[in-house]
Amino acid sequence: MAGSTSEKWQGGLLGWIDARFPLSSLWYDHLARYYAPKNFNFWYYFGSLALMILVMQIITGIWLTMNYKPDADLAFNSVEYIMRDVNWGWLMRYLHSTGASFFFIVVYLHMFRGLIYGSYRKPRELLWIFGMLIYLALMAEAFMGYLLPWGQMSYWGAQVIINLFGAIPWIGETLAIWVRGDFVVADATLNRFFAFHVIALPIVLLLLVVLHILALHEVGSNNPDGIEIKKNKNADGIPKDGIPFHPYYTVKDIVGVIVFLIFFSLVVFFAPEMGGYFLEYNNFVPADPLKTPEHIAPLWYFTPYYAILRAVPSIAGSAFPGVLAMFMSILVMFLLPWLDRSPVRSIRYRGNLYKTMLALFVISFVLLAWLGMEPPSPGKTLLSQICTITYFAFFLLMPIYTKLDKTKPLPDRLTP
Repeated sequence: MAGSTSEKWQGGLLGWIDARFPLSSLWYDHLARYYAPKNFNFWYYFGSLALMILVMQIITGIWLTMNYKPDADLAFNSVEYIMRDVNWGWLMRYLHSTGASFFFIVVYLHMFRGLIYGSYRKPRELLWIFGMLIYLALMAEAFMGYLLPWGQMSYWGAQVIINLFGAIPWIGETLAIWVRGDFVVADATLNRFFAFHVIALPIVLLLLVVLHILALHEVGSNNPDGIEIKKNKNADGIPKDGIPFHPYYTVKDIVGVIVFLIFFSLVVFFAPEMGGYFLEYNNFVPADPLKTPEHIAPLWYFTPYYAILRAVPSIAGSAFPGVLAMFMSILVMFLLPWLDRSPVRSIRYRGNLYKTMLALFVISFVLLAWLGMEPPSPGKTLLSQICTITYFAFFLLMPIYTKLDKTKPLPDRLTP
């Protein structure tokens, strides 16, 4: 890769550090001489935005932890204390809660970019797998953080989701008790979820993000044309269609960050609950194990999978088929690099079959997200089942329709 034999910095504090730590190598290999395709567009903002939100979540989480009490008798009141009595505590809490939802918005758009431009294709299979592992860790992090406010929906949402583990044959009940640390969601559950949320999972997330970036910079970034820029180099070994990531894309990403922060700030300061989608109204009521809310549903970023769970009928009173479908709907995404048989990567050069299937997949995913938030009814259950079939068809039929799809010839060089 260009820049792998970069010169060392000499003199001064940076030179002293560089003699003992690969500072200049990191700078050149991952920024100044990391050559990225010159035709990045709007869809390439979301990777850097996800990294920025992760940093923001860690910083705001640290400040919230300073005043939060992981105790079933004190947790809810400690959140109210943060909101009402800690200087700028309300801002830290809203930055963190709004940041969680925006994190998933950005990650979903980042994943969609991978689908339209084939960023999971060879040689980026491992990059995609690391990304999916980040997604799984992020879901676990969000779920465990969801319990911590110890409001009604936190308590009962966790109760319902953890009870799903009990549907797994043979080990289910033991697994559910192990996850809870008790026979019901209680103080032990809150303590272990707090430990995982603030220590274990952030470490895993940071490690996976580092691996994701290292894998990206090893194989190089994909682009809207799906063409490998490393195949067309000049006499100096520099890709003809590549430009240094710094300063070109660092400046571009700063513009994206500024625009993102405008929208993010509007939500934080004017609509942090977003009508109950980001912060549910029931979560402003202390957890009451004796009073079940009328309708229990997870936060919006989990609802597509919750709708799949509810769409699959129980067998002999067991919810295991639905639980299996819910987990498989996530795990099947790991197989994308090997399911896609198209000779091209980008949607720009794919035929109508892939475009139609991708459109149906996106529509089904959005509908499942809405259905997961709604109370069940016969009509909505039928629609959930249709959307679930469409969702899985996108993946399971991919080897067939990507092979039959008529594609356009690839250009020799990148297009704007």
